[in-house]
Amino acid sequence: MRVLLLGGTGSIGSAILEDLIANGHSVTALARSEKAATILAENGAIPLSGDLTQPEEWAPAVSAFDAVIQAAASFDTDMGAIDKEVLEAIAENTAGRKDPLRVIYTGGCWLYGETGARIADEMTPFDPLPSFAWMVENWQWLCKADGIAPILIHPAMVYDENGGVLSRYIEAAWNGQPIEIWGTADATWPLVHRTDLASAYRLAMESAPAGQSYCVAAETGVSTGSLADAIATRSDSAIPHKILPLDEAIARHGYWAAGPALKQRMSGAKIRHDLGWRPRFEDAVSMLRGETV
Repeated sequence: MRVLLLGGTGSIGSAILEDLIANGHSVTALARSEKAATILAENGAIPLSGDLTQPEEWAPAVSAFDAVIQAAASFDTDMGAIDKEVLEAIAENTAGRKDPLRVIYTGGCWLYGETGARIADEMTPFDPLPSFAWMVENWQWLCKADGIAPILIHPAMVYDENGGVLSRYIEAAWNGQPIEIWGTADATWPLVHRTDLASAYRLAMESAPAGQSYCVAAETGVSTGSLADAIATRSDSAIPHKILPLDEAIARHGYWAAGPALKQRMSGAKIRHDLGWRPRFEDAVSMLRGETV
């Protein structure tokens, strides 16, 4: 398939790019700078010059593609509005298509809020953190757009050998600092390795029916305390973890800090059953300890 990838130099996007290329797809990726273009080209993509915040300049190019994967975010206070402008610009350029443009949109586990012992799945009502409610609104808008076949991916907390969502923990442990856990050590995270998540995006792009959503979690829920313990073991750190109360974490880092403090579980059963997704990494604690998984 001919694919336009947004966010191709990010942690998730770069893994998606590698997976798409390995599976024979032709990938064009948005490049905001010459450095980004060089990186994308070295990784097998065709760079498309453009800025996420100015979609009117590059969105006309979507007419040449079979699918767009939206794995990019501006990470500023206008993140939701910018995302909406991107979707609107894409939709404006789908008129007259013989086949709808497949748009793979990114949500996330935080859209389900606190689940406690319950396991969220695609039928669970949204209860998003306020800072991310715009994702629900933008997805609902996308579902009504003409000329588009929308598909929604909800990544679990994304990690890899170098950290991902665990980067703070790993950096602290290897620098001889206490691992700082926000909220409580019994907060639970659904987890997925970035390369497994990348294959989920590809499978959804290739064969998911329009309008479907998929929760992508290789592990339903792992406690932050056990993750911190595993990292401390691997780094030979005996320094006790530090629990940062949620209100203090929010005061220091912003409202998004409520996400890592959630007690949350999420299923990956639907994408396994419907699309044949088979994650390679299903034991993050063992990986973080340096054990064979």
